[in-house]
Amino acid sequence: MNESKCLRETPLSQWHRAHDGRMVEFAGYSMPVQYKTGVLAEHAAVREKVGIFDITHMGEIMVEGGGAEQWLEGLVTNKILGIAPGKVVYTAMCQDDGGVLDDMLIYRLAKHRWLVVCNAANHDKILTWFQIHQPGKDVVIDDASYRTALIAIQGPNSHQLITRLEAIRPHTDSVGQLDFYTSLNVVVGGAEWVVSRTGYTGEHGYEIYVPNDMALSLWQELITKGEEFGVVPVGLAARDTLRFEVCYCLYGHELSEDTTPLEAGIGWAVKFKKADYIGKEALQKQKAAGVPRLLIGLEVAGRTIARQSAQVMSQNQLLGQVTSGNYSPTLRRSLALALVASGVPDRELQVEVRGKVYPCHAVPIPFLSARVKGDPRAERTLPA
Repeated sequence: MNESKCLRETPLSQWHRAHDGRMVEFAGYSMPVQYKTGVLAEHAAVREKVGIFDITHMGEIMVEGGGAEQWLEGLVTNKILGIAPGKVVYTAMCQDDGGVLDDMLIYRLAKHRWLVVCNAANHDKILTWFQIHQPGKDVVIDDASYRTALIAIQGPNSHQLITRLEAIRPHTDSVGQLDFYTSLNVVVGGAEWVVSRTGYTGEHGYEIYVPNDMALSLWQELITKGEEFGVVPVGLAARDTLRFEVCYCLYGHELSEDTTPLEAGIGWAVKFKKADYIGKEALQKQKAAGVPRLLIGLEVAGRTIARQSAQVMSQNQLLGQVTSGNYSPTLRRSLALALVASGVPDRELQVEVRGKVYPCHAVPIPFLSARVKGDPRAERTLPA
């Protein structure tokens, strides 16, 4: 712990400080927002070469037992029932009214063993939700968050880099065969590592879950062996610009307890043909009545950046609000995601930024197509 500010440290926090990482508070952790080279350079490295991310702040909750599969199936909107070990599912977990408690990844590690990866800011809430709904002894919940480090490797050169790691070399073929949204368990020095392909940048990439005491040596090896591939460490700021360009939802922006997955554009992760789950009835009613709000893309005139909560208007009528906005380093345009009333006209739109009104217009999303095959988050489909 960082006693001065009572912030949690990751196993890599000292490395970040020693290498010009600018540390900020994020979800109760001291995390690097950027390094000396700057956000644009970090962003470009991931799009063109390879970047590594310390995302140890994410929550990891292990769920085990013969009843775990059916229990998890009743808590989430997507289907996990019957998936094979090694599969990963992106899903939402909702309240009774359909509001999103969190979006998350669920890994099936073995027949009766699951890993739930939730957002850092929602870790305590999701753990409490699990405990409230825990059915009995046939479901065991083990919070592994504070003993697990998580490193992401993202970019066109990510495969070349990860297969240079000493611990991965014996598993090179298996790692090469990983499809998007699959994972592999490997044993390194008597400890279990989980290697997966999910990502949050729209680029080819991997995640490695390791015990805390193995994180620093892994990170340093990635830095050393990644030099020939142009590797750079990447902070929270570029992580946000990268996910924003491909329009992946960020909890607290596009998703919240006041927003349903249908409104946020992840209706493909809502399955109505599966058995009952928390929030299903409310989501069915919303779909039948017509989803009242939709997530759209906007291009703002000039280089003005419309940040979260900026009002979107048409002819002085309030239509909704921006959820995320930024200047796209790749596309070199000022763009925004906005949650607006359904049926917004594609004409005479304006956005209010710091008391001034700027013209904007609707554009298709995602702004930038993900360069990975089979990424469900790039879809904008109706729920099944």
